[in-house]
Amino acid sequence: MKILQVHNQYRHRSGEEVVVEAEQKMLTNYGHQVEQWIVKSSDIENARGLAKAGIALQSIWSSKTYGMVKKQIKNFEPDIVHVHNTVPLISPSVYSACRDANVPVVKTLHSYKLICPGAYLYRDGKICEDCISKPVKYPSVIHGCYRHNRFHSAITTTGLAVNRFQGTYQKDVDIFIALTRFARQKFIEGGFPAEKIAVKPNFIASNIQPGEHQGKYALFVGKLVKYKGIETFLKAWDLLEEPIPLKVVGKGPLDILLKGSIPSGIEYLGALPREKVLELMQNASFLIFPSEWYEPFGMVVIEAFATGLPVIGSYRASSREIIKDGYSGWHFKPENAEDLARVVKETWSNPDELKRRGNLARKQYEQCYSAEVNYQMLLNIYQTAIERTQNQDFSTVF
Repeated sequence: MKILQVHNQYRHRSGEEVVVEAEQKMLTNYGHQVEQWIVKSSDIENARGLAKAGIALQSIWSSKTYGMVKKQIKNFEPDIVHVHNTVPLISPSVYSACRDANVPVVKTLHSYKLICPGAYLYRDGKICEDCISKPVKYPSVIHGCYRHNRFHSAITTTGLAVNRFQGTYQKDVDIFIALTRFARQKFIEGGFPAEKIAVKPNFIASNIQPGEHQGKYALFVGKLVKYKGIETFLKAWDLLEEPIPLKVVGKGPLDILLKGSIPSGIEYLGALPREKVLELMQNASFLIFPSEWYEPFGMVVIEAFATGLPVIGSYRASSREIIKDGYSGWHFKPENAEDLARVVKETWSNPDELKRRGNLARKQYEQCYSAEVNYQMLLNIYQTAIERTQNQDFSTVF
């Protein structure tokens, strides 16, 4: 099979880039021919004034993108086009180009940006669903949800409205890939056709080995921002009667909270290379994942699972699905430091249960998040998209 991957890279490397690379490598290893058409947002960093405004408008529709995609299709003749991110340089015109060339399209929903201009469904420190079901997502303009800027939010909202009324996502995309059942439901609430949304989680491409987990410490890995639950786990550790060692890995605006007076037992390690993080996972007793927003998919959770590390996670969004309470981890009430402290205390005092759930976490990784399992899921999605396009052509002819 010949697959054309389309992706607009962010200014700073993100999890989406990791997924695109992993899928490209996986498909190539299985004998498929993969070509990538990737543009970089960093190319517009020096744009000013009218040039920047023009780029913003092109995010709604780009005749340049339309022509370039048609050229890519003509030269490569793909069986399918897999689109990841189109903002801001590619635009939804990529879908029309594929439809006009009669090539099936699959789109991965890495974030909520097609139903929330801010992409997070999170505003002012709490969950926000104001825009999900609205055809014109005007609350995002009022609050400046995209880049904390009303102008950029207005452009993004206009683009979503224009493509919604044109039916771009309904008629020009064959299958959407949601990362969890929870995310799928949110997109259905946002008006996306349920029959077009498949669920396929992310996966780990590299071969991660389970560890011995003899380090006797808990671990947090993530961006140090409010929606990741930083303040919640700091409060939870302050509530513990007996200090429990916790190593914190990451960076972000709230790292200042870890550089002053912090609860006993916490060690802040800053940002570390992935290899060092995996070593920490292989020796830790459990990972905490206190995310407070609708996390689309927690890659750090399945990396922990791969090392045989169980996870304590908030009962919200993806962690509610991925972390199986009583099997691969534990749940606690979101944003509730008292409940997190309770679960941490109970978990720490039961090494046998830690070991049991760690073994089951590794089993869950092998069954659900390995490259072998993910490849078959992705291939089935591709084949379904191709069949839908062929059936549509047949009905058009007759």
